[in-house]
Amino acid sequence: MSKAPAYRRVLLKLSGEALAGQEGFGIHLETLTSIAKDIKEAVQTGVQMGIVIGAGNFFRGMAASAKGMDRASADYMGMLATCINSLALQDALEKQGLATRVQSAIEMAEIAEPYIRRKAIRHLEKNRIVIFAAGTGNPYFTTDTAAALRAMEINADIILKATKVDGIYDKDPMKFKDAHLFQKLTYIEVLNKGLQVMDSTAISLCMDNRLPIITFNLTVPGNISRVISGNPIGTLVASA
Repeated sequence: MSKAPAYRRVLLKLSGEALAGQEGFGIHLETLTSIAKDIKEAVQTGVQMGIVIGAGNFFRGMAASAKGMDRASADYMGMLATCINSLALQDALEKQGLATRVQSAIEMAEIAEPYIRRKAIRHLEKNRIVIFAAGTGNPYFTTDTAAALRAMEINADIILKATKVDGIYDKDPMKFKDAHLFQKLTYIEVLNKGLQVMDSTAISLCMDNRLPIITFNLTVPGNISRVISGNPIGTLVASA
């Protein structure tokens, strides 16, 4: 029997790269299925879950802007790429027998509901997973900021930031063997140390509204359930 969740409602932030697996681009179906199974295991504990997913496996607006593309146009392209990922994740979750809804910040009635806060909350109360697509719907804002915004709007208890490493380190653990893993940090420490957890706008939003963040390793099967059950894994970012 699954352990009772430590949180009533959570916002899971997935990177687009997570769907690409080892291929680095596009959607790796085996990886997508594995993530869907982990999410199923987690929601079976009784937690209500919203999800925001990035688009780095297809397109990065900031990267395109740095190469000369108009920033607003590049960001809108990135938002559309998040919709591709959201629909793929929805399909994978429904194949696991889970009820889902995709809500898009950019209206596209044929494939997704428009984002309506009250409707999203009703879906969550009915134990449907809500996938929030197209970021905030505005250029110049990342999907990290969208995750912080949506988490506050749906009254989530915490943001679960899924990564490829065990938590927040003082330097890249893939390059430095002596990298130190933090167990807990304050929002100010994250900002002052320049730690690349989420962008500064997202961290500031969480700090202003005292919304905690846990970063953890998505590549370890079962970790989503472990975090939701309150197991001490990953790095907690919260008030002092």
